Amino acid sequence: MSDPDRNGLPAALGRPVSARKGEAVVLGHGSGGRLTAELVRRVFLPALSNPLLDRLNDSAEVQVGASRVVFTTDSFVVNPLRFPGGDIGSLAVNGTVNDLAVAGGQPIGLSAAFILEEGFPIAELEAIVQSMRGAADRAGVAVIAADTKVVEHGKADGLFITTSGIGVVAGNIELGPERIQVGDAVLVSGPIGDHGIAVMSAREGLEFQTTIVSDSASLNGLVSLMLKSGGTIRCMRDPTRGGVATVVNELAKSSGVEILIEETAVPVRDGVRAACEILGLDPLYVACEGRLVAIAHSGGSDQVLAAMRRHPLGSDSRRIGVVTRSAAPRVLLRTAFGTTRLLDVLAGAQLPRIC
Repeated sequence: MSDPDRNGLPAALGRPVSARKGEAVVLGHGSGGRLTAELVRRVFLPALSNPLLDRLNDSAEVQVGASRVVFTTDSFVVNPLRFPGGDIGSLAVNGTVNDLAVAGGQPIGLSAAFILEEGFPIAELEAIVQSMRGAADRAGVAVIAADTKVVEHGKADGLFITTSGIGVVAGNIELGPERIQVGDAVLVSGPIGDHGIAVMSAREGLEFQTTIVSDSASLNGLVSLMLKSGGTIRCMRDPTRGGVATVVNELAKSSGVEILIEETAVPVRDGVRAACEILGLDPLYVACEGRLVAIAHSGGSDQVLAAMRRHPLGSDSRRIGVVTRSAAPRVLLRTAFGTTRLLDVLAGAQLPRIC
């Protein structure tokens, strides 16, 4: 980590900037892209900065006695509450489990907080909570604490859920973007963009030739196989808001390397690709909720990839890129036409409220 500046913030994060008169939060601030990073830098880090938070990982690792524990929290405001392949309940469980899993943690417990809007149907709430239970059972974890609040009609868009999770990291697991080296392979666990397009199709009532189903799923079983593969994994991320492109950019910036992504190697289902073309979207920026991106040592990447393909959630895993050089924090995309262009982070969201 870079040395803190006089405000107590890491120098790489920059100095806090006071808000200009009339400034307000916009939807893009929740995108996971450049506007989100700016909000974190300007508002949250100046007030809350500490060595764990400053790493800006999806989960924070702390030492508790002889154990290494990872902790994460997330809020879910997806619209609509139900979409092909899932709902807000299963999504809340899967998203939190995945943040723990990509940090190397096996989940040991979740908490859930429900903000309900007055008038929300009890039968719908029961169905969503049962869906949460099913997702938790499949992940092998329990919801061990919960809270409920109700607000006036029109104040919460039906239902919002916040989940937190605790996991334990085995003693020999070391993951982090600072471990990335030139020559490392970039792997993805399956076709990208399914979740974002599934939510958008449900929200807008769009119909495509084939039903596009969210990839929402818990990845801790897949990660367990990967960590036992014998290959060296440098770090992992789940490409939710902002998609694969944003996650790879974050890793490049955190580790100070250049990453080259091969467009033709990135798996995208035909239906998702067609939908993106119709909607004017780039699949690389569309959210996933049951996929991960891993950076692995080139010498053992085949072992990691083979382990991924043995798991149902990783059967179509691919190598999509390589770390090409250090001291050049950026991501390049080699296109299907053989040209190379910068793959940057978007300012806002292509698809807001997808998680």
